[in-house]
Amino acid sequence: MRHWTSSRSAGACSDAPALPGHALGRIVDSLGEPGFARQVLEAMHPLLPVASWSVYRTGPRSQPRLYMSASREARDTTRDCWWAYLSGPYLRDSTWRGGDAGTALCHITAQEVESEHRALVYEAHGMAERVSIAEHQDDGGIFAVNFYRHQHQRALGDAQIGHFEAMAPALLALARKHIALTEQRPGASAPAADLPPARLRQTLPALRMRLQQAQADLTPRELDVCARLLQGMTHEGIACDLSVSLATVKTYRNRAFARLGIHFRSELFALAMEPPT
Repeated sequence: MRHWTSSRSAGACSDAPALPGHALGRIVDSLGEPGFARQVLEAMHPLLPVASWSVYRTGPRSQPRLYMSASREARDTTRDCWWAYLSGPYLRDSTWRGGDAGTALCHITAQEVESEHRALVYEAHGMAERVSIAEHQDDGGIFAVNFYRHQHQRALGDAQIGHFEAMAPALLALARKHIALTEQRPGASAPAADLPPARLRQTLPALRMRLQQAQADLTPRELDVCARLLQGMTHEGIACDLSVSLATVKTYRNRAFARLGIHFRSELFALAMEPPT
């Protein structure tokens, strides 16, 4: 595992080429559009031949969120990776501890990841190596742009890691701009990355049963609200569906979360992924 902050590092290519103009143009042109994540991965591939990438916020004292992800594989498993990460590894992720406040770069192989994290996220989804640029925030959270080499690909060389280092600040800025554009759009809903994987998109009775197995003391209204949260509904949508006020929805949510011993919606999803005991 390696963390560094300088513009050059031992073994990294100091004259890494910039993206070709047409590739950079496609990325800029797709800012704020649904195809942005895919465009970035395709544009970076000549310099950094990896299979997937993601942009997320994490940290044990902040609410985790996957902002975007994409894959060049036939089956995109990036969201499954995220939900596997939220099932426990994110609370004990030591791969970010080498960086100080500010922005830092990271290079890590699967063998260097803690065993549970490696098994659930890397090995289960064929990932072998990661390079990241991470912004360490004042509240202890991490905003990270990550590129992943998969097991069927050759290990990244010093030149390729150098290419990533040269592009990393621009990629961080582009990701932030894309997020700002999409979240400022009138009527924007939660991105698909914030929705649970297909195996959690169950009927309300099935979700209520799963929640009762996790905590038998949940009231019927608390079950109503949490089951709809698991279906990806917004608080406003739940209020409309249940014919109650938004404040009432938040009250039931807070009571349910207190009984479950959780604080964030992501933890509710992680709890629902656990097999029944």
